[in-house]
Amino acid sequence: MISQRKIGWFFVMLMAVLTVPLSAQDSLPPAPYAYNQLDDPRLESEATALMHSLRCLKCQSQSIADSDAPMAGDMRHQVRSRILAGESPSEIRSWLIARYGDYVSYEPEVSATTWPLFAGPIVLLLIVAGVLLRRLGKRRCDAGDAA
Repeated sequence: MISQRKIGWFFVMLMAVLTVPLSAQDSLPPAPYAYNQLDDPRLESEATALMHSLRCLKCQSQSIADSDAPMAGDMRHQVRSRILAGESPSEIRSWLIARYGDYVSYEPEVSATTWPLFAGPIVLLLIVAGVLLRRLGKRRCDAGDAA
């Protein structure tokens, strides 16, 4: 029979093992370009404009330029180092979308997975317009019959 003490010790060890990876991730030093700007102002302005159009995957409501999350710092480093290597902002955006998915971009492109986002509002407006026209048409007919 297993004693209460052994069960308690088992849970303490289990929690210790599960929390080690969580504490290790934030203890890594930030990437070199996570918080340092590029020396060339033109390249830095391209990087900044791109970073403001990319969503932080951890914060989800901030761009990677505004977020203090470690993941956003890594993404800022990737943007700056790739711009420094000569890649265009559109190439970097495509690479990040391929790596993290469409959600990373504040300006999603129409694709097989995002077309409902673009078509949905149009379909909804057409349905509302149809319902309104039908109701107004009935009121006009009812008003004409009553007179």
